[in-house]
Amino acid sequence: MDARTPELRADLTARLRRIEGQVRGVQRMIDEDRACLDILQQMAAIRSATYQASLILVRAYLAGYLAAPAQEDPDAVLDKLVTLLGKLD
Repeated sequence: MDARTPELRADLTARLRRIEGQVRGVQRMIDEDRACLDILQQMAAIRSATYQASLILVRAYLAGYLAAPAQEDPDAVLDKLVTLLGKLD
């Protein structure tokens, strides 16, 4: 899926709005003095959701690059991508 398609934008927007709601929920949980384990469970869900959204973007980028390779050196593109993926964890 190309990063510029309306479908990808809609999917990512929906995911980010869901994540935004989860973050607001955690803020409420903290305000309500909820149990740390409950808050941590929700934070883990947020982390997982952002990671999945990141993977969707990576896939879209690679699909676009493979469909129409840029003038950039493929090894340089891979190095950048691997560096970014390392930061996701």
